[in-house]
Amino acid sequence: MHRSRVYAVLIDTPEADAARATAFWSAALGVASRSNSSEPQFIELPEGIPGVVTAIQAVNDSPRFHLDIETDDVEAETARLLALGATQEAQWQECRVLRVPGGHLICVLPVESDPDLFEAQANTWP
Repeated sequence: MHRSRVYAVLIDTPEADAARATAFWSAALGVASRSNSSEPQFIELPEGIPGVVTAIQAVNDSPRFHLDIETDDVEAETARLLALGATQEAQWQECRVLRVPGGHLICVLPVESDPDLFEAQANTWP
C-alpha cells in the first residue's frame, strides 16, 4: 500500500522565454514570483493555484504544462501509473518522468510537501 497526491502544476517554458512567461503568469494570477537559488530552473508562483505548488520551469523543450505527483513510494506509484497506460520517458534524480495517454507528461517524485498536508490530502492505493 502506498499514497500519492498532485503536488505541483508546472508551466514548462523554453529558457529564452522564462522571464517573460514569469512576468505574464505572475500578473495573470495576481501573485508574486519567487526564485530558488538552489534550483534556478524553477520560479515559484506562490498561491498561483491554491492547494498545489505552481511554478514556471525553464526547459530545453517545447512549452507545455505538466503535473508533479508526490508519493511515499516512487516505485509503487510509477508501477501503478504504468499499469494505467503511462510510459516511462526518463529519470531525473529520484523523479520518474512519464508520458500518459494523450501525450502529456507527469513526474512522480518523493514527498516534497509538509508531512501533515500530505497525510491529509494523499490518496491511498493498494
